[in-house]
Amino acid sequence: MAETPSQFSQLSFEDALKRLEAIVQRLESGSASLDDSITLYAEGDILRGQCEARLKDAQMRIEKISLGADGAPTGTQPFDAA
Repeated sequence: MAETPSQFSQLSFEDALKRLEAIVQRLESGSASLDDSITLYAEGDILRGQCEARLKDAQMRIEKISLGADGAPTGTQPFDAA
């Protein structure tokens, strides 16, 4: 039985990533029927979106520590991915 998106949202990032990796392996192996493959793909897409959102959220919370001329921390700045 397929899980619902709300059930996926309760998974930790690590558990969601493991499940996504298992889905990818099963799809790549070709062992799933067409109907199962479609279901697995849909589940994988939900998990991918969840993992991506959690990574984006974590990235936004990271702060870069600013150092003064003497090398001592002087404060923080928002994370800049660029």
